[in-house]
Amino acid sequence: MRDTDPGVAEKSAKVGTVCAAVALGANLGEPATTLEDAVARLAKIEQTRLVACSGVYYSRPLGPPGQPDYLNRVALLETSLPPHRLLDELQSIEARHGRTRSEHWGARTLDLDIIVYGDAVLNDERLTLPHPQAHRRSFVLEPLAELAPEMVIPGHGTAVVLAAAADDGLIYRRPADG
Repeated sequence: MRDTDPGVAEKSAKVGTVCAAVALGANLGEPATTLEDAVARLAKIEQTRLVACSGVYYSRPLGPPGQPDYLNRVALLETSLPPHRLLDELQSIEARHGRTRSEHWGARTLDLDIIVYGDAVLNDERLTLPHPQAHRRSFVLEPLAELAPEMVIPGHGTAVVLAAAADDGLIYRRPADG
């Protein structure tokens, strides 16, 4: 599923719903299959509609050396779930894929992060919105800008401007045959 209409985030919102951007990443097992399954599961979350999903991007890991590169995507959701309930749903999908939280920035079967939840700004023991590092990470910004270039990461700017400024050296394009 792919929608590159620049106004997709603005056009998706219905009364009582919020547009949320969710980053997906995986680098263990069969990451491409895992991301496809995760997108399908996002589409089945109650009170939520999958609006669009980016193409696949590849990135080098931030964490410990020796782990495989990541496959990354961003999904836009229209949801009436509160942010912590959406987080619970995402963590349930991660758990179905064997996600463990044993090493900071370690390799993982699946990572799902709420990047933006409307214009919400939140910081508690379970959730920080917008995601605290999203505005610096090309592997989040490039796929987000593909879907919703004018989406604002509260306190930081639009996806397209932030993506152009991101220079973390992490994202790369995979050759067509690889």
